[in-house]
Amino acid sequence: MPHEPRLSRDLRILLNTQRVAALGTLGEDGLPFVSMVPFAVEPLGACLVIHVSGLAVHTRNLQVSPNVSLLVMQAEVAGEPVHALPRVTLIGQATVLERDSAEWTQSRAAYLARFPEAEPMTQLGDFMFVAIHLAGARQVAGFGAARSLDAQTLESVLRPLA
Repeated sequence: MPHEPRLSRDLRILLNTQRVAALGTLGEDGLPFVSMVPFAVEPLGACLVIHVSGLAVHTRNLQVSPNVSLLVMQAEVAGEPVHALPRVTLIGQATVLERDSAEWTQSRAAYLARFPEAEPMTQLGDFMFVAIHLAGARQVAGFGAARSLDAQTLESVLRPLA
């Protein structure tokens, strides 16, 4: 197994253990809008996948302006300090996937592997899979442990270790 730097390993663990993110989109009025979305890692496409309703504000926003941001963080532990919680802010482009395309099929499989209870929702006509291809990120792994990441580094974290 190849060596993986500690911060990359920590980021891989964070993205594979936390199941929800705060999704930031921009409305048509230019104002920011943040909502909670479950997400999955799709390793073949090296992207994150969300499954959203066409009725949701964040879905309409990302269809108009595909630049999005997601915040994924470790859950708070009661009685523990919160200022050094491991977290990552991801920047990317959202793409609504064409139903039954290869990317849709891969994304659906990754999403249902993480959220098998969501299978009935994948049959609803107003729900869609959205791939978020990452362009960069800012990772905070604790006090004094922060870094910026480019798209290539993020891809290596999203893909399985060789």
